[in-house]
Amino acid sequence: MIEQRDLELITVARDMIKKRYKANRHQVAAALRTISGNIYCGIHIEVYIGRITVCGEAIALGMAATDGDTDIDTIVAVDETGRIISPCGMCREMIYDYASEANVIILVDNKPEKVRISELLPHKYMQ
Repeated sequence: MIEQRDLELITVARDMIKKRYKANRHQVAAALRTISGNIYCGIHIEVYIGRITVCGEAIALGMAATDGDTDIDTIVAVDETGRIISPCGMCREMIYDYASEANVIILVDNKPEKVRISELLPHKYMQ
């Protein structure tokens, strides 16, 4: 169930993409809240050679890791329009590695819903 603090996290991600959007460079923003209550943001970094592009979720987690606070409670990503998007497969693996009980906000029937990362990645690689 989406709570007020989840709506606030979505707003943080939307505010970030509004500030940092740049076509073909920064088209996704992510915000995560750790169990300690801290919020970290990241924007996706697009590179001409696609395999070195870095997702917004990875940047947000990197910011949290830099601060020594990687126990993710909830994470959300939004596109350049502010629409909530589901994390890609690599991000699902990364989120699970750092916090197997983390929540992810996705759209279900066009409404925000909070699900466990394990629901998005039921058969994790090398569990």
